[in-house]
Amino acid sequence: MAYRLNRKLVLEMPARVPDGAGGFAESWMPLGIVWANVTARTGREAAGIAAPLSRVAYRIITRAAPPTSNARPQPNQRFREGARYYRILSVAEQDADGRYLICTAQEETVA
Repeated sequence: MAYRLNRKLVLEMPARVPDGAGGFAESWMPLGIVWANVTARTGREAAGIAAPLSRVAYRIITRAAPPTSNARPQPNQRFREGARYYRILSVAEQDADGRYLICTAQEETVA
């Protein structure tokens, strides 16, 4: 099956950077651009610290990359699309031929 990979996403990984006070802050380092098919799954509202959060699950399909490649998405990384962020929860091969990867991701926004 061929997918329509029509969304340009930036794959990012977390990085710890010194905060200047002896500690560290979390930052995100871009790894590259991937083209993907993004499909919304389910959504729900959750209690946040200051305001309710809207959580939506997504299925994001990308071209496969070898397991050792920086271009292969990994759990705890994220995709960025403009001001939208999709936290990657899991990654699996779509078929036995290994042509596509299915990423389960979650987007959180303040409701």
